[in-house]
Amino acid sequence: MRILMITMSMLAFMGCSHAQVHTKVQADNFAIENVGDGIYVHHGAHLDIDTGYQGDICNISFVVGSRGVAVIDTGGSLKVGRQLHAAIRKVTALPVLYVINTHVHPDHVYGNAAFLPSHSNEAKPEFVGHEKLANAMEFRREQYAKLNDKLLGEDAKGSELIKPTLSVETTLELDLGDRKLNLMAHPIAHTNTDVSLIDSKTGTLFTGDLLFIERTPVIEGDIKGLIAEVEKLKASPAKQVVPGHGPFVKDWVAALSDSQRYLNVLLADIRASIKNNDGMEKAMDTAAASERDKWKLFDIANRRNVNTLYPMLEWE
Repeated sequence: MRILMITMSMLAFMGCSHAQVHTKVQADNFAIENVGDGIYVHHGAHLDIDTGYQGDICNISFVVGSRGVAVIDTGGSLKVGRQLHAAIRKVTALPVLYVINTHVHPDHVYGNAAFLPSHSNEAKPEFVGHEKLANAMEFRREQYAKLNDKLLGEDAKGSELIKPTLSVETTLELDLGDRKLNLMAHPIAHTNTDVSLIDSKTGTLFTGDLLFIERTPVIEGDIKGLIAEVEKLKASPAKQVVPGHGPFVKDWVAALSDSQRYLNVLLADIRASIKNNDGMEKAMDTAAASERDKWKLFDIANRRNVNTLYPMLEWE
């Protein structure tokens, strides 16, 4: 896949059209993939939060319409958000109309501040999220700030939690001009603040962390709810999918099935451990062990999942 150094003069020559071929745009070592017709994705690295976190581990994306731009997640720091903003400006001078957060986790939301107006004559975008996102951000504000300072050091400076100005209670349609984004708020699954969205023009579905590809899925909310929401996503009219973590895919039903398989195995194994009185420590080593070779960062992420889910499932 070619790396293109795109300038504004080149874009003027191209008439700001969005090529159908997949290319990459490089902006100061911050690569974005053009997956077709105005859809751009920056893929975060598969690094664990305790061993290699640098604020850039999730997928962050933007969609360019005739009226302006919608951003989908902004990364884990102001620094990453600014890199994303600079990458957008390599592609289009149109205003950022919407900044959408797919859920509350810090690797997805701490770049929001990069999209606040830097001049008084600039319009402020709408910040969009689940109806429970604002409360979740406020509840976690102190904890997340300490975590970011510890993990990022100097790179944490200037990062702040920007709450949504526009909430998604069930569904919401955002108009970018020649395309619409249809957002859906989900019941508790990966978290209690999950939002997915689909672009009407290309059929691109952005799942947030309802879907992990390659990287071990993570559950904070409700594993049974997540399994159910993954099943619902299979009925989507999507033609291609951008997951919360991992590569962009066209064979997205298979990717959802892979995630669902892991979740079902994990759920069954934890339930068996509880029934046999094996204890949580043993379950951390044995639950979903058959999935180990299928996922990146499995040992650390799977142990965390067991630690989160075991106490919940004991009360079934």
